[in-house]
Amino acid sequence: MKAVCMPSAAYLLSISLLVFVDLSTIASASDDATVKKSRQPNIVILLADDLGYGETGCQGNPQIPTPHIDSIANDGVRFTNGYVTAAFCSASRAGLLTGRYQTRFGYEFNPIGAKNEDPDAGLPLKQKTFANVLHDVGYTTALIGKWHLGGTAKYHPLRRGFDEFFGFLHEGHYFVPPPFDGVTTMLRRRSLPGHAQGRYRSPDGKLVYTTHMGHDEPAYDADNPIYRGGQPVHESAYLTDAFTREAVDFIDRNADRPFLLYLAYNAVHSPLQGADRYMDSFAHVDDVHRRIFASMLANMDDSIGAVLTRIRDENLTNDTLVFFLSDNGGPTRELTSSNLPLRGEKGSMFEGGLRIPFCVRWPGQIPPNTVYDHPVVSLDLFATAVAAAGIDLATIKNLDGVNLVPFLNGKRKSAPHETLFWRTGNKAALRHQQWKLLRNPRRGGSLAWELYDLSNDVSESQNLADQNTAKREELVRRWEAMNSEMVDPTWTP
Repeated sequence: MKAVCMPSAAYLLSISLLVFVDLSTIASASDDATVKKSRQPNIVILLADDLGYGETGCQGNPQIPTPHIDSIANDGVRFTNGYVTAAFCSASRAGLLTGRYQTRFGYEFNPIGAKNEDPDAGLPLKQKTFANVLHDVGYTTALIGKWHLGGTAKYHPLRRGFDEFFGFLHEGHYFVPPPFDGVTTMLRRRSLPGHAQGRYRSPDGKLVYTTHMGHDEPAYDADNPIYRGGQPVHESAYLTDAFTREAVDFIDRNADRPFLLYLAYNAVHSPLQGADRYMDSFAHVDDVHRRIFASMLANMDDSIGAVLTRIRDENLTNDTLVFFLSDNGGPTRELTSSNLPLRGEKGSMFEGGLRIPFCVRWPGQIPPNTVYDHPVVSLDLFATAVAAAGIDLATIKNLDGVNLVPFLNGKRKSAPHETLFWRTGNKAALRHQQWKLLRNPRRGGSLAWELYDLSNDVSESQNLADQNTAKREELVRRWEAMNSEMVDPTWTP
């Protein structure tokens, strides 16, 4: 028998180490190549609160400069017919985050005050957010700002797909707490000193009371702290500035990998508090009510500018899809937030409650300096974002939104949506092509349907329901057909 020479143990060990080193080097190189090849774009959603359709410079407001918001439109697309799915904060955000009409899953109303802590009042747990979906394909995700989709533990943003959270859970928050240092504050009151009505201003001009709304300022900060993650923190900065600081830091820390930043400012939502440096800039605005609003909007615009600058400085501009929009129309009587030339305001089924300032940029993917007139809706953010991340939309069930990119770059010539639907209690609306059907009863008022042709009556001044009964009935049937797909509210105020 022929003898077999066996390699020594030392030799075998050296060979195995060489193989290990070589394979680990190859794997590392392969991993790097994969990451570079499949770099997903960053997604940044800049959400204003209660900002009216007519208040940005690119929408025609000459009084309050908004160069940074305008730059998104100049570098991308401005939508003239951009809508949200509800005329108030919470339900609108439920649609935005899920890409589905919130009435499909029973989320129809707006928890405020202590109702935020109702265990039934929150985004249903079975509904996935865009943060869930993007997180599961490798994104680092953050919500900075206002949540307003449930104030109890089970609804917390950290349980809804967000890796990081800095902000508050309820519908509003003071920008600085009492004694309101460094700001001018305007608060709603039932009565002024001396049991008077109208407007009161303190001797130093820094505190204003107004009775024009007929009720007190809500207790926004009651059991509603600022959280970092799941723990309350003390925040001394003006809240818009604090959210911007956190957003810039998040971009710095995550510039090497794809991230989702959902930056939900509480500006320009009440309470009305204008920082001194901005109040000085608008000293020429005589009405202090309007001056505070202008200060809050300019402050938010500068903050958006700081975020965009950091994206540019990190050389991420071409790799970042940026949306800007408001969560609903402006509450004009409360804030002066204008929806001109539209009719109505926050809470209304008229255009002023539902049509909002809305723009998007993604250099190299959608054209710059473009005005897009077909109707789009906040539901489209979900589909557009996840498609940009390389996810096949066919794998996500029951989306109502669409990927806007092929419509904006000309690959698809049709309109993204032929029909849009709204329902809040006994208020309802439907837009089909240029036609708008709605009922917007005041308390105890008529439930009769109204009909408007938005192609020549954007201000909804001529009700055609009695003149064009055939079109009215056609749209009623369309609304009823869509309504049959919806479910009853799971929570009512």
